[in-house]
Amino acid sequence: MTVDLDGIPEAMPGAPLLGDDLRRRLALKLQELGAGYEPRTRHLRPDGTPQFTNRLFLTSSPYLQQHAHNPVNWFPWGDEAFALAAELDRPVLLSIGYSTCHWCHVMEEESFEDLEIAAAINELYIPIKVDREVRPDVDAIYMHAVQLMSGGRGGWPLNVWLTPAREPFYGGTYFPARDGDRGARTGFLTIVKELSRIYQEEPEKVAQATGRMVPAVKAALEGNMPAAGGLPATDALDRAADFYAGQFDPVEGGLNHAPKFPSSLPVRFLLRSHRRTGDAGSLSMVSLSLRKMAHGGMYDQVAGGFHRYSTDARWLVPHFEKMLYDNALLAVDYLEGWQVTGDEQFARITAEILRYVGRDMTAPGGAFYSATDADSRRPDGQVEEGWFFTWTPAELEELLGRDDAHLVTLRYGVTQAGNFEGRSILHVALPLTDVAAAGGLSVEETGSRLQAAREKLYQARKARPAPLRDEKILAAWNGLMISAFARAGLAMDNISYIETAAGAADFILENMRDEDGRLWRSYKDDQAENPAFVEDYAFFIAALLDLYEAHGDPRWLRESLALQEILDRHYADSGRGGYYATADDHEELLAREKPTQDGAEPSGNSVAALNLLRLAAFTTDDRFRSAADQLLTGFAPLLTRSPAAVSEMLLALDWRLDRPREVVVVTAGRRDGSEALLAPVRRAFLPNRILAVIPQGGRARDLETLLPLIQGKVARDGRATAYVCEQGVCQLPTTDPEILAKQLAAVKPQ
Repeated sequence: MTVDLDGIPEAMPGAPLLGDDLRRRLALKLQELGAGYEPRTRHLRPDGTPQFTNRLFLTSSPYLQQHAHNPVNWFPWGDEAFALAAELDRPVLLSIGYSTCHWCHVMEEESFEDLEIAAAINELYIPIKVDREVRPDVDAIYMHAVQLMSGGRGGWPLNVWLTPAREPFYGGTYFPARDGDRGARTGFLTIVKELSRIYQEEPEKVAQATGRMVPAVKAALEGNMPAAGGLPATDALDRAADFYAGQFDPVEGGLNHAPKFPSSLPVRFLLRSHRRTGDAGSLSMVSLSLRKMAHGGMYDQVAGGFHRYSTDARWLVPHFEKMLYDNALLAVDYLEGWQVTGDEQFARITAEILRYVGRDMTAPGGAFYSATDADSRRPDGQVEEGWFFTWTPAELEELLGRDDAHLVTLRYGVTQAGNFEGRSILHVALPLTDVAAAGGLSVEETGSRLQAAREKLYQARKARPAPLRDEKILAAWNGLMISAFARAGLAMDNISYIETAAGAADFILENMRDEDGRLWRSYKDDQAENPAFVEDYAFFIAALLDLYEAHGDPRWLRESLALQEILDRHYADSGRGGYYATADDHEELLAREKPTQDGAEPSGNSVAALNLLRLAAFTTDDRFRSAADQLLTGFAPLLTRSPAAVSEMLLALDWRLDRPREVVVVTAGRRDGSEALLAPVRRAFLPNRILAVIPQGGRARDLETLLPLIQGKVARDGRATAYVCEQGVCQLPTTDPEILAKQLAAVKPQ
């Protein structure tokens, strides 16, 4: 194939020559994309092709692709960039972000698309771009370094200055481009020039900075906690509940400060605390928070699904990006809230989240995309955060007609003045009864008309320029969403949810494992890449266990055991318990992180702890229980002194300190009453239990090696039969759903 190199410049402004081989590969990809390709840059030739193209163009990461036509001579993370930095004796400018990050886009437009700033970067540094969602190991190291430098502040974009040995000596987050911009005394261009000068002329200052940073980062990330005497006790659970009660916002729910992140209030832990202690306060905190979040603008009232967080205390004005992991975790929060309270609104929110993911975030192969952007494009071509999601009264009336538009404006608080940039973010402003009274309608008819109106709004909104969708597939985040679909399918008796979960799990198993059965982190453009991290294994193992309970096919349990074996072999800290973020044969970095805290996503160690306890119950193999005890003991200092830092691990501790139940249902074929018998299991909030639904007969015997707990359990008199057991000691078997419900209700935590 003839390749035209004229479209690829020989060098970026101020940068070394790219070389003919690299230019040929860049030109070939540009040629393959064809005339329909729209480069993301303001630097275009008259024919619409990009004026600049750098190495990021050859990567699969959507975030790196966003920067592929900057005039900055970006490198992806790798040895090539650091070797060149050493050869040229230049520092490295490391910039980390993700594709749906609003302030990453702002800094790109202000600085990385600026020819003068790009030329300075290219002349003075070797610049490297990293997608934090693909390389959380790199992000964790340099985020912690910046937090140490800044007194705890961090965020994205993350910009860090490194030596060629990958050692940080300065860093920060977003920087305005020039002195005085956005009120900043010192702008990015000045900082770029001054830090280069210091690196070249005052190397002792750089050495002093790295000498402080490197050991501090290693000590913080490698999990060297003081030795603990044993497993934490229930006082760690009580202390965590007291902490959240003290920080709770009794008016708006969540914690009493802004911005508000849904993950800041651990709904699932508080529900377990309520179950264990009977404390009404924990349940009240959960119920209020779930209602307020669902009523706010942070929830997409049209399509379902939650935005990332609320910028205010009322959950009204969100940061408009939508993340797969947030919606997976919140779907389970609302599902469990429904199981405990019976509030059908919570079940509706779970269903709407899953509908949103099914319609808007599912790849052709069945797996789930990662996120959508906060920014969207107005009809006039201007990019504006949130425009896609907002409305005016005139738009509603034109689309819905006067009467239905009136109902929508009342219900969702749409006004002429608006509540965001002159437009309105939909939120529940009036109770349905008040809207019905104002419209002279019944509540049922009002609800029906509002539901039909929301669907019209959804279809109309699809015609607007949509926010960018990050279409990479991450094993960890898919694991969380598979769990959400599987658990909802079981609880709500919805086979389509279970089939969706199974389809996504099949995709991961078939497309994101290497020849040795080890997971890859990410998948994009028909290619899996980047070795998996502990959270990829932990979240996906949890998903397979959830899928086994919902689906009943033993292969999901077998696959979870195979992946757990890989996790134990390559990631375990055999001396202190728990798991490192990276495998023992991973690229050597400044530190080998051992994740210790839960944030917007749970840590891999928190989820792994509960996985081990569940696997111990399924298999009766005490090695899993022992490994869980070692992990929880290793984390005892955090669980005891700062339990809110490991809120997800509290779920594992709650399990360990409880008397978990083994529920086995043996089916006997068609019309055996199994559906009626399973109904109380589906609806009950019994978090510390395992469920195995097995067939009577030969297939069951084949499973006894995998599931020793099923030995001797049979369907009685041709009827599906349930066994509720504790460490192998069972209550009387029953074929009666009412008796089973009483047996489950009698299960009380210690």
